[in-house]
Amino acid sequence: MPQTIISLSTRGAGLYEFTGEAQGFVRTCGIEEGLLTVFVRHTSCSLLIQENADPDVRRDLDQFFKRLVPPSDDPSMGWIVHTAEGPDDMPAHIKAALTQVSIGIPVSGGRLTLGTWQGLYLFEHRDREHKRDIVLHLGR
Repeated sequence: MPQTIISLSTRGAGLYEFTGEAQGFVRTCGIEEGLLTVFVRHTSCSLLIQENADPDVRRDLDQFFKRLVPPSDDPSMGWIVHTAEGPDDMPAHIKAALTQVSIGIPVSGGRLTLGTWQGLYLFEHRDREHKRDIVLHLGR
C-alpha cells in the first residue's frame, strides 16, 4: 500500500490547507478506488475537512477555538496543571482532543471525493512555529 509523509511548517495557530499535496499523492499512486487515511503525528494540532472558499471561515473557526479554550494563563483556566511548555500548550492538547488526528477520505476515479468547497487542513493549536508531519496512506 502506498504511503508517504508530508511536512508542513506552521507560523503559529491557524488552519493550513494541504489538499493539493494530498491529491498529488493520490494521483501518483495510480489507484482508482480506495481510501486515503490522513494522520497527523502530533498531540497539539489536529486535522479538519473544512470550507476552502471563504477565508473568513478559517478565521472564525480559529477565533471560536480561542474563545472555547483560552490560554492557561487566562483566569478561567486556573485549574490547568500542565504549564511547563507555556500557556498555549495544554489548551492545544484540549483543542486536539476535541477535533481529530486522523481522517479517512474515499478515493474514486483516482481523485479525493471531497465536496466542491471542502479542503484538508492541519489545524495548528500552538502559538509559535512548528514543523508538522502528516502521514498519507492509500489503501484499496
